[in-house]
Order: sequence, then C-alpha cells, then structure tokens
Amino acid sequence: MTENETEPETVQYTADVVAVTPSGHVLLIERGWPPFEGAWALPGGHVDAGEAPYVAAARELAEETGVHVPVGALHQIGVWDQVERDPRGRYVTFAYMAVVPDGTQATAGDDARTARWWPLDELPDELAFDHADIISAAVMSNS
Repeated sequence: MTENETEPETVQYTADVVAVTPSGHVLLIERGWPPFEGAWALPGGHVDAGEAPYVAAARELAEETGVHVPVGALHQIGVWDQVERDPRGRYVTFAYMAVVPDGTQATAGDDARTARWWPLDELPDELAFDHADIISAAVMSNS
C-alpha cells in the first residue's frame, strides 16, 4: 500500500421500516441492546449476505414487531449514510415506508423489548440513531 492509500473501510448495511397507519401513528420498538439500549427506534436491522435491502426490511419488521407486509408494499424513502450515524462504525441504512391498516397489532420480538404505535405528533423526545430524520423524510414523502 502506498502512503496515499488508506485501508478499505468495512461498511455494514441495514434496513429500517417506517410503518405508519392512515390515522397517523408510527411503529417504534424499544431497543433491548446497545447502542441506544432502552431508546425507541424504527424496526430494522442488518441486511444478510445475498439479501436485498427491501427483503431485509420486511423480515426485520416481522421479526421485531410481528407485523408482516409484502415486500411490494415497501416504498424506499432514502439511504442514510452519514459517516458518524452509528457509534459501532460505518453503517448505511436503506429506509422504507409501509402503510398498514389502523388497528394492526404489534408484538415485541427478536431484540425488541417493546413494540408500540406512537402518534406522529407525540414521538418520544429522543429516538435512537438518526431515526427522527428518517421519520421526518417519510412523512414529507407521504404528504
């Protein structure tokens, strides 16, 4: 390696889902693990090797909340790739939105302590990572 070259950076890929209802609620999970243990976050997680991000998004939503949506119901709202967005290292997330029926039941599963529907105008004061920005982008794209 020459003096101008740098070590290749390891990048982790994740997928997050902004699941919203027509009445204006968003599904959040309480994280059961670091970083941000105990904080509220969007359902999501790592994209497995060979897995498409939208497939990972639907899988993670089901694993963490028990809410199942077909991959065709997911609409990509953006990619969040800011260098310092995750304290564990370089994480790039593909964010998707899905509209689910009012009254959809959510049950915490996988690594989530709790799964809960929150009114979009009464979100917790602090959300994990940059999830407040992702929710804002989803709301803007849906209006």
